[in-house]
Amino acid sequence: MVEEQHYLAGLDLAGRRVVVVGGGTVAQRRLPRLVRAGAVVEVISPDTTPSVSAMADAGEITWRQRPYRDGDLDAAWYALACTDDPEVNAAVCAEAERRRVFCVRADAGLQGSAVTPAVGEHDGLLVGVLSGGTHRRSAAVRDNLLHALRAGTVEDPGDDVEQATAGVALVGGGPGDPELITVRGRRLLARADVVVVDRLAPRDLLDELAPHVEVVDAAKIPYGRAASQEVINRALIDNARAGKFVVRLKGGDPYVFGRGFEEVLACAEAGVPVTVVPGITSAFAVPAVADVPVTHRGVAHEVVVVSGHVPPGHDQSLVDWDALGRLKGTIVLMMGVERIEKFAEALMAAGRPDDTPVAMIQEGTMPTQKVLRSTLKKVGADAAAQGIRPPAVTVIGPVAELGQPS
Repeated sequence: MVEEQHYLAGLDLAGRRVVVVGGGTVAQRRLPRLVRAGAVVEVISPDTTPSVSAMADAGEITWRQRPYRDGDLDAAWYALACTDDPEVNAAVCAEAERRRVFCVRADAGLQGSAVTPAVGEHDGLLVGVLSGGTHRRSAAVRDNLLHALRAGTVEDPGDDVEQATAGVALVGGGPGDPELITVRGRRLLARADVVVVDRLAPRDLLDELAPHVEVVDAAKIPYGRAASQEVINRALIDNARAGKFVVRLKGGDPYVFGRGFEEVLACAEAGVPVTVVPGITSAFAVPAVADVPVTHRGVAHEVVVVSGHVPPGHDQSLVDWDALGRLKGTIVLMMGVERIEKFAEALMAAGRPDDTPVAMIQEGTMPTQKVLRSTLKKVGADAAAQGIRPPAVTVIGPVAELGQPS
């Protein structure tokens, strides 16, 4: 008897309803690629991870905050059963079968009518591998193909696999676009047993992880729910001590307002070895993709990166706003969206002209990138009118008006 194999096909989900039942880390891994494919995604779950709820808050998905009910797959083109309850997942698959909707069952892949391949992307090429339910094999083949493509050993119109031992790798993932993580960072991510991930890390990379990899959501959402630093440190240390290789995946560079060195110190104190992989910092990369150079010959001879975590005059502030106001060059303000008007007022009070150009780049390097051009005097009102929200990088200085149409 010939063993049946899955039929590998690419689905055009753009504008089509996709239902994801469950809002945990399994759903968190699958959602970014569905959103990127243009699907109209509905998540049905009583609760979600912080990152999934952040996607709902941003309007990328719709979250139905309730348990699954029969009939939820009405008019769906594709479904994913991602709960931690086998009975619920079985019910979702049963409804999908009745409605002739292809359905992925995360906890028992071969019991669904569809399976998710091990997927990766290289220079616009989407690589998918299926191996009849042998997930680690398909992930390994996928990784080898991607490595070969990136190394040029497979022709396309990589590199040696780095063996990982128990410990922690602190990896800067770059500003958000998955193509902007370093080669070494991506290689270490492929060897991980556990990934502790921030909301601002390149989320599409989670879908490339093998199914056995545990994802720990350490999302830190401004002015929202957040994992405490102590809990994050403990997750790194406990998993490493259990003999696992842990990747701490952060957005941007882990040492640029990323609290990365706090995690290194905690691991060092616990005797856990740490490998640090720098990342492309959002402070410079995000303005660059928006055609805002942070320096330019004859325009700016200095650039200062400032945290907007606390406002001017706060007793915990370490920033000399009077000194910044006397500068003529570039100020890059991180985490300053909610208080942008206060920062602008402090700079103007210290001597910066009120017509100083300002550029705010929201979700830089991502498909949802949004750019606001304004001035110190008007930026507070303009940001509110345009609905600018975190994460965003603010550039203040003459460079912020370079590249604009005259």
